[in-house]
Amino acid sequence: MNKTVMALAIAFFAMTTAAGSEKQDVMAVVQQWVDSLNNDDSKTMNAACADETSIIDDFPPHEWQGAGACARWKNDFDAFLKKTEVTGLMASILKPRHVDVTADRAYVVVPVNLSFEQKGKPFKEAGSIFTLVLRKGSVGWRITGWAWAAH
Repeated sequence: MNKTVMALAIAFFAMTTAAGSEKQDVMAVVQQWVDSLNNDDSKTMNAACADETSIIDDFPPHEWQGAGACARWKNDFDAFLKKTEVTGLMASILKPRHVDVTADRAYVVVPVNLSFEQKGKPFKEAGSIFTLVLRKGSVGWRITGWAWAAH
C-alpha cells in the first residue's frame, strides 16, 4: 500500500512539475511578444507567431489571419500609431488569469497595462485583456491567435 501511495505521489509531482514548466514556457513566449512590442522589434515579434495566425484587435481593419498575419498586423499598427500620433507605447503584463496547457495547445488570458503619449499628452490604460492561443511544434510554442480587448 505504501509503495502505491508513494508511486502516485511521485507521478503527481512529475506531472505537476511538467505542467508548471510548460506554463512557464508558454508565458515566456507571451513575454517575448510583449517585449518585442515595447522595443519595436518586428523580427522577434514575428518569430513568436506561428506561420498561420488569427488576430482580432480594436483598430481597423480589426482582423488579420493566415500566413504573415503578425507582420501585416504590425504594419497596420504602426500606421495607426502614426495616424493617431501615439508615441512611447509601453505594455506590461500582469498576473495571468488563465494559463491552460493541454498537450500541444495553450490558452492564456492576461491583463495588460499600457502607457503612451498621444499628441504629447501622457495616457495610461489599465486592465486591458490580451487573450492568446499557442501551439507547440518542432520549434517550441508559437502564437496561433490572439484577441485584444481595451479597457
